[in-house]
Amino acid sequence: MSDGPTYGFDTLQIHAGSRPDPATGARQTPIYQTTGYVFRDADHAAALFNLQEVGFIYSRLTNPTVAVLQERIATLEGGAGAVCCSSGHAAQIMALFPLMAPGMNVVASTRLYGGTVTQFGQTIKRFGWSAKFVDFDDLDAVKAAIDDNTRAVFCEAVANPGGYITDLDAISAISDAAGLPLIVDNTSATPYLCRPIEHGATLVVHSTTKYLTGNGTVTGGCVVDSGKFDWSASDKFPSLSAPEPAYHGLKFHETFGNLAFTFHSIAIGLRDLGMTMNPQGAHYTLLGIETLSLRMDRHVENAVKIANWLEKDPRVDYVTYAGLPSSPYYDRVAKICPKGAGALFTFAVKGGYESCMKLVDSLEIFSHVANLGDTRSLIIHSASTTHRQLTAEQQKAAGAAPNVVRVSIGIEDANDLIADLDQALAKATA
Repeated sequence: MSDGPTYGFDTLQIHAGSRPDPATGARQTPIYQTTGYVFRDADHAAALFNLQEVGFIYSRLTNPTVAVLQERIATLEGGAGAVCCSSGHAAQIMALFPLMAPGMNVVASTRLYGGTVTQFGQTIKRFGWSAKFVDFDDLDAVKAAIDDNTRAVFCEAVANPGGYITDLDAISAISDAAGLPLIVDNTSATPYLCRPIEHGATLVVHSTTKYLTGNGTVTGGCVVDSGKFDWSASDKFPSLSAPEPAYHGLKFHETFGNLAFTFHSIAIGLRDLGMTMNPQGAHYTLLGIETLSLRMDRHVENAVKIANWLEKDPRVDYVTYAGLPSSPYYDRVAKICPKGAGALFTFAVKGGYESCMKLVDSLEIFSHVANLGDTRSLIIHSASTTHRQLTAEQQKAAGAAPNVVRVSIGIEDANDLIADLDQALAKATA
């Protein structure tokens, strides 16, 4: 698309990054199912490998189908560039990779997806990295956790599983004052509901598996670069500011400016970590994004109706949906997620752990699935599944206590979903 008019979200989700195929005129983005690309000549190949020219070399690094998806997500998020990869977990490692080194740490919210808590709390130790988990509602605690070895601050815009909304403006003010990048996982909100870069985020990560694809068919991840961080302001980020030995002393920030992180993630991150998104997966996600706004409006509409019904039900102890006036995060919705609080939340079932298990087994429309963001409504008992590896204290801090189930509200008829929950709660609490 041209740089002239300013287009609306509904237009950009269909057209951004996409152009008719120059060879055939195909209007839908083709699946470029190829590993390699023929160079024009030896000089062309040398220029590509030396980062003197942008183009396609090998599909571990770049692919035309994936490139369209990268441009589309970057456009929707308001970023300078983006890099897609094989999963949301891959995206998190890709985001940290240029920033961290042995002995360095990331300050992370306690309210995160259980798999992220495990990845940050256990797996990254094998790289010599560490994580400090802090309640991001306690701003003084966030400030206190940052030390000389901190290289990033990490949170979710709408936290999984509870649907808690992070005060991104307050957190970005802290990270800015410390000269650190803020990484925001925007999976649960999507750029339709929340634009973290407008609230100070440096990088935005997605599991494209979820709402962006929206149909439960493929896994994928994406890192969006805001292009606004000065990587050369200190000596904390030598991967981006110092000479790179693999490219004859090239300095990424000096050479590529606001696209320094994006180019580094392709030229070194994908080159050496190999967490590549396949072009067919990118194609499915592109198709999903075309209807993102339509789906998210329905997700939110259904979630509001169902959360209100659950909150009034005597078999339910509490509901964590931020779209309810009773939620302590309700006032943040208008500021952080002006089009709605999403469709992911938890509710506590009277009867505790056993009642939760019975509820999950009694539902008929809701699917018992370890995923979220599908057009279908999904449910899971986090304490026994996605957050099982965590301690009881970590489960509670993450919003995944044993008496709680997580729901991802789909786009079915809301009355049918309420009826399904009603009959399952009757069996679970009998």
